[in-house]
Amino acid sequence: MNHKESQDLMFNIVRDKSVLKQDVFNNIILNFKILKQVLKEIADDLNSRISDVDERIIVEYKETGEFEAKVRFAGDLLIFQMHSNVFKFDKENALWKTKYLEKNENRGYCGIINMYNFLNDSFKYNRQNDLGYLVGRLFVNYENHFMVEGKRQLGFLYNDFSANILDKAQLKSIIQSAIIYCLDFDLLVPGYDFVKEVSVRDINQIIDD
Repeated sequence: MNHKESQDLMFNIVRDKSVLKQDVFNNIILNFKILKQVLKEIADDLNSRISDVDERIIVEYKETGEFEAKVRFAGDLLIFQMHSNVFKFDKENALWKTKYLEKNENRGYCGIINMYNFLNDSFKYNRQNDLGYLVGRLFVNYENHFMVEGKRQLGFLYNDFSANILDKAQLKSIIQSAIIYCLDFDLLVPGYDFVKEVSVRDINQIIDD
């Protein structure tokens, strides 16, 4: 391959891949804006209904940046984070055996929105050692096809990447499934042997809380 052929090849790769990734990114950020709207609508509706039952229960939506939004419901916090990069499904993924991806490899490039569940008190009291859990992650390509990897219903209701087209109704369904999962996920009392020792730092943190 001569110098000009190398230059042309490099140009074509940069052009095609960069344009593709921009298309994917523009689509995921558009969907994330819609997700924020839906998240606020769900939170506002749930809050107006629950406030008539018990004013102590707080449901609120908060936007914390271009790539992050969260909703608090009672003691739980569900955080949605959009990754700023575009990813390609790894070659071992079974999706590559579907006709949808076999016909066009570019369909395997996706933007990702991660969904994390934390205790609200972990942030309220700045408990840095508290853990959160990845509830699910939403993949969206440039054609607006999507799938969700996740826990329970999130893992099997939205896994048909070839057929699923993302829209506001689908986003609402995904968010509701994530919230229901979080509400069903209760804290379990740890075994005695796991908590029988505590550091000075840990006990001081508990006192400060």
